[in-house]
Amino acid sequence: MLEWITQINNAVNGVVWGPAGLALLFGTGLIMSVRTGFFQFRKMGYWLRHTIGAIFTNKDVTAHTSKEDMAISQFQSMCTALAGTIGTGNIVGVATAIVSGGPGAIFWMWVMALLGMMTSFSENVLGVYYRRKNEKGEWSGGAMYYLTDGLGAKKGCKQLGKVLAVLFACFCILASFGIGNMSQINSIAGNMNAAFGVPTLVTGLCLMVVTALIVIGGLKRVAAVTEKLVPFMALLYILLGLGVILLNIQNVPAVFASIFRGAFQPRAVTGGIVLSMFTSLKKGVSRGIFSNEAGLGTGSIAHACADTRKPVKQGFFGIFEVFTDTIVICTLTALVILCSGVPVGYGAAAGAELTISGFTSTYGGWVSIFTAVAMCCFAFSTIIGWGLYGTRCIEFLFGTKANKPFMVVYSLVAIVGATMNLGLMWSIAETFNGLMVIPNLIAVFLLSGVVVKLVKEYFAGEGAASTLKNSREEAKR
Repeated sequence: MLEWITQINNAVNGVVWGPAGLALLFGTGLIMSVRTGFFQFRKMGYWLRHTIGAIFTNKDVTAHTSKEDMAISQFQSMCTALAGTIGTGNIVGVATAIVSGGPGAIFWMWVMALLGMMTSFSENVLGVYYRRKNEKGEWSGGAMYYLTDGLGAKKGCKQLGKVLAVLFACFCILASFGIGNMSQINSIAGNMNAAFGVPTLVTGLCLMVVTALIVIGGLKRVAAVTEKLVPFMALLYILLGLGVILLNIQNVPAVFASIFRGAFQPRAVTGGIVLSMFTSLKKGVSRGIFSNEAGLGTGSIAHACADTRKPVKQGFFGIFEVFTDTIVICTLTALVILCSGVPVGYGAAAGAELTISGFTSTYGGWVSIFTAVAMCCFAFSTIIGWGLYGTRCIEFLFGTKANKPFMVVYSLVAIVGATMNLGLMWSIAETFNGLMVIPNLIAVFLLSGVVVKLVKEYFAGEGAASTLKNSREEAKR
């Protein structure tokens, strides 16, 4: 049975992450960059001031909404989206990319991230622009809504929009169990077993209970947890990573040389184990997307819940998230592995142990406690972030009455994830990522004109004109 599943998964994976799939990712990111005048570079200071800068200077960004208002703050929506992206992809995924694609895979992660910033920006803009209120009075949005109401409104595309929206929702629900739940649980369970000797089943049972308490609590409970957990875990990991780099600063030039050389001549760096540039590119892009989710359309689900009237302003957080996730945290992980000098078994299986070895070889065995805590925080934040994504997709298909049953099943899956084979799980999760990309990027590409129009309006009126789609939506507020 497992062999049959593996064969089918490999066949589908080969298509969605083949030349056509990679061209779709690169092409959409490039088109959105060109059409917005390479906003991610040209206006870097601007979007930084209105994201990380605004968190410290603008109380409206972090202010909690009232109990009657079912929206969450812009900061909470960013943390919820980051919770979904900053996970084991930053630790296990980067290690896997290096051993299977060589150091050059990191270069392709960077390239995809720089273009993916505008893909993520566009998704968030569309997510807020086409969102709607659900039966509970909460904002619901994401790819399934801009596929239905945006793409579906185009002449001759009504049925196409509906079909792609349903496909996206189905793929997202399945992915929430894979990338969002089981792969994260598996990494936590393996890490707890290696670091503290905790049986994997015990870890699965504990996480099942905690996940249920948070996810079943609804949007505001998820947001309340992520806004505390995400800044703590990110800062802890960044500080530990910078320490490794500083203590091995003499190796940094050679590491960067191996990354750039390996991007185009992987066999020269890996001793012939990685045979082609395409393998390095594929691993870098797929693991990068696994980590930052630019192109998946999932982050727009969280951002659509934000207490804002300006889609473009919320879109800035999409750029910041990709920057933080890939350019900062994934790069730190890669440098920890490569600068520390730990042996890299190119072509072999790899997991969190390779990244942890990079820390322990520099600091000593005691740091494994901190890396274990950081990894558990990363993975758990992803679990609850994807719990929201899956819930919103179930709601899109069946209404809010289906939310609670889904949350219960989502929590129970933790037991399966704690004891399942890691290799197959990562491969299946990678496949569902690719399947989600296709309908989402079709919508982003065909609705690129809407994004460009909103950006022009925003800067023409310093944001005053870039309000929500219509007076009906305004009235509901």
